[in-house]
Amino acid sequence: MHSMFRYDDYRILLSCGATDMRKSINGLCDLVQFKFQLDPRERVIFVFCNRARNRMKMLVWEDNGFWIHFKRFEKGRIDWPSETDDQNTMQLKLEELNGLIKSPGIRQKIKRDEVWKNN
Repeated sequence: MHSMFRYDDYRILLSCGATDMRKSINGLCDLVQFKFQLDPRERVIFVFCNRARNRMKMLVWEDNGFWIHFKRFEKGRIDWPSETDDQNTMQLKLEELNGLIKSPGIRQKIKRDEVWKNN
């Protein structure tokens, strides 16, 4: 069976701190371009979380357009990393992202060994 979403060869970058979930594609692309200084059309899954830590969005460029994946957690909250002066994104592995999507609780799922800094 062919899966519509094939992201095995994508990098995954989590946006530390809270993101306004009212932002749609254009607003999230602006964050990626100006806050992270990256092109949102790269092969990267950009992951965002709201202040209450019960909603998550992923922005993904695929072929000729953007996807936004959205999840609202009905129970629990995501233990999401805060933004600091030297850390505004964190790189994840696909297994870590899958674990995050399936159940809230990011700290036990992520190792902070790869951190992307805003220069």
